[in-house]
Amino acid sequence: MSVTLEINTLYNALHERLGLGWISGEAHHDKVVHSSKDDSPETSLVGHLNLIHQHHIQVLGSRELEFFDNLKKNSRKDAIAQLMSGQTKLIIITRGLPAPADLAAAAGAADVPLLASRLPGQEVIRNLQYYLSNFFAEKITLHGVFMEVMGTGVLITGESSVGKSELALELLTRGHRLIADDATEFARISPDTLNGTCPEMLRDFLEVRGLGILNVRAMFGASAIKQNRNLRLIIILQKLEDAAEIDRLHGSKRMRRIQDVEIPEITLPVGPGRNLAVLLEAAVRNHILNTKGYDASQAFIERQKRRLESARQ
Repeated sequence: MSVTLEINTLYNALHERLGLGWISGEAHHDKVVHSSKDDSPETSLVGHLNLIHQHHIQVLGSRELEFFDNLKKNSRKDAIAQLMSGQTKLIIITRGLPAPADLAAAAGAADVPLLASRLPGQEVIRNLQYYLSNFFAEKITLHGVFMEVMGTGVLITGESSVGKSELALELLTRGHRLIADDATEFARISPDTLNGTCPEMLRDFLEVRGLGILNVRAMFGASAIKQNRNLRLIIILQKLEDAAEIDRLHGSKRMRRIQDVEIPEITLPVGPGRNLAVLLEAAVRNHILNTKGYDASQAFIERQKRRLESARQ
């Protein structure tokens, strides 16, 4: 299924962050900036002024406007015409600079909308690149509760009624943050990164059996909600009687491939007396150590080897 981005969608999403305002062309707010079905290696969505390999969104700052000013009259006219005649769908002028009259007139004639931003060009491009990569990224919806635990994106999953929401509620009381309950939308934003967000209809809400729907933001405050996080760890809750035998040295850690991204996955058996919140926090702490190159089981094995070697001497 192809995904299409219109100018008004982009404007509504970023106008506050980028300080966007209309200069001209607001009547063409429904113009398509890009469609995923048009993707090709030559496609360039956003960047500073380029008249040869034209971006769909051309960002003009003081240097770009100075480039036009340094051209002679006919060359300037040709350059502006070239800017409007190719792949350019939208022009953004940065730092609140005024749009030159001839540029605005040419944009109006070519039905190319002009926007102004109060931010520097590089910051505008950086924000646009991040937004566009998320908007057109491959997406998948996974069942479970997605939380930020110690700065790490953790997806808590398992069979229905195993205790996912109850665990999420306890983690909230311990200062961690909710991203999404029940269904999280993950987008592959880079070759090795999945970013998870909450569908708008589910945002801020958590369903707990016996309590119904809870508004986490209203109960715990805005600091208990996180808009998105990169997925770094999956925790599977499994009933103790259904859990397979677990390696006591290495635990249950394995890798799970989601959209060609390898994500560590750990199974936690659920049983009477097991403090799942503490266990999950320990799993996250251990994962953070692993990412820094420390493996407790390997360190334990090395210690035993050294002890045996010293005993033989």
